[in-house]
Amino acid sequence: MTNPYGDIELDARGMRALAHPVRVRLLTRLQLGGPSTATRLAPEVGASPSVTSWHLRHLAEHGLVRDAATAGSGRERWWEASARGFRFQRTSPGGTEAARLLSRVIEETEGDVVGDWHREVEPRLDPEWLAVSGRSSTRVLVTVEEAQAFEAAVEQLLAPYVLRKDDPSSAPPGVRMVRLLRHTLPDAAPGDD
Repeated sequence: MTNPYGDIELDARGMRALAHPVRVRLLTRLQLGGPSTATRLAPEVGASPSVTSWHLRHLAEHGLVRDAATAGSGRERWWEASARGFRFQRTSPGGTEAARLLSRVIEETEGDVVGDWHREVEPRLDPEWLAVSGRSSTRVLVTVEEAQAFEAAVEQLLAPYVLRKDDPSSAPPGVRMVRLLRHTLPDAAPGDD
């Protein structure tokens, strides 16, 4: 599969390392909010500064975060996400169980993303933004190769908009962050147990 966004590709070991609610919150916060310190992040992720620091060092061992270029006071260690995102393959060696664990932790950590949006954001949207929101549920009849091609085409289509976050000044006026949730859920074949 292609990786046009430069996301970190996790192996089974990396999936298991990230599969902790505090680590998922830390990585998400650094990806969205930019560099920070363990002390500043602690209240946002629900852990003490020392526990937060420990989790950040653990994430760094797996290449998910790194020391930030931001200059601290000498006593503060600033951290940043190593990439804008991460991805993982359920079929990597030893990856099936690790992927299930990480998926479960992410879903538990994120909570009811769609329900929260409906309650908290949707009522405040302008009609033009409300018109581009929505949901679709489509079933297609495809081979594995066609499904892989579809996923690659979607990623290529989205790449310019994902990469725009690297230089927001190049974006046209009126942009705002839009979250796209996409699930690819193949049916089991008849007779699969």
